[in-house]
Amino acid sequence: MAEDIVTSTGIAHHGATRLPSVEVDSFNVELKDEEGFLGDRASKKAFRKILDDLRKPLKKNGDDPLGKKASGDIAKSELDEALFGDDIAAAALVHSAIEEFAQELAYVTRRLLKSKAWADTERIVVGGGFRQSRVGELAIARTDILIKAEEFEVDLVPIRFHPDDAGLIGTLHLAPSWIFEAHDSILAVDIGGTNIRCGVVESRWKKAPDLSKAAVWRSELWRHADDEPTREGAVKRLVRMLKDLIGEAETEGLKLAPFIGIACPGVIDADGSIEKGAQNLPGNWESSKFNLPASLVEAIPQIGDHDTAVLMHNDGVVQGLSEVPFMQDVDRWGVLTIGTGLGNARFTNRRKDDGKDEKKAKRAKA
Repeated sequence: MAEDIVTSTGIAHHGATRLPSVEVDSFNVELKDEEGFLGDRASKKAFRKILDDLRKPLKKNGDDPLGKKASGDIAKSELDEALFGDDIAAAALVHSAIEEFAQELAYVTRRLLKSKAWADTERIVVGGGFRQSRVGELAIARTDILIKAEEFEVDLVPIRFHPDDAGLIGTLHLAPSWIFEAHDSILAVDIGGTNIRCGVVESRWKKAPDLSKAAVWRSELWRHADDEPTREGAVKRLVRMLKDLIGEAETEGLKLAPFIGIACPGVIDADGSIEKGAQNLPGNWESSKFNLPASLVEAIPQIGDHDTAVLMHNDGVVQGLSEVPFMQDVDRWGVLTIGTGLGNARFTNRRKDDGKDEKKAKRAKA
């Protein structure tokens, strides 16, 4: 929408539907069935429950090949090892969990594809913490096969960047292109229900104007869930992390832009408040009296010699945006993020050359 653009600076509103490279057709679609929200059927927690249910009868007989550790405490790396280890029973158990989870993910994906918001989707990238394992990659590949068997003309592919990096790199696509002409990096924040990650992201714009070569230069992680801070305490820690990164970037001679991109759970309103979906964050982030972007501008009014600009969007949207350079061969595409819940967003690429081509055609006719 045209009203989503602030024409004086070229910087979109928080949670904007119109971004420099894409239209955000929808995000955080909440589909339901008789059992509740569909996203709950294809989350990391759902996979662990499936695994646990498969292990219960084995435990009764003392034949559980995964041992005594609770399913929720088994690391992704341990599951990957079981998948390819010498213990055939353990491998079969993990394979069974992958198959059941893929069936659930395929069901949710089919429901999304049948919704109006996701009509004509050509490709879906899958990110989130679950993708960061061989188990996750196999579940995605199996879901792709199940979807194609139902004659949906859509591809499911794992997100290219490491999921931790994708949530930071995606913030580059919130920023207007003029920022990259004079600066080589930006500050990025990825807020989750367990962690807050901050980073300096290099655009590498001169090497690749489409931002396909972008990379995280440095990042810091804070597991706020371990500390259980107040909301104000979380913001203070976040500000401290950002200021540390600013100092490090200046020491290394990076040309840091006066821009902070934020990925945050929930429905983000144009003024930077969070309408809903932030229930897993420390304190009440949905309060009308709380505005994270405004708090950051107040704490960090300038970066270098310029006033700080902050733009916040939904975390699923931002993670998906990291794929923009690699989605130019399709028009409509989406992202699913498998984490604490199942995030989703659907995009339509903005064809920037269309207008130029039309003008050329008119001149040729004249």
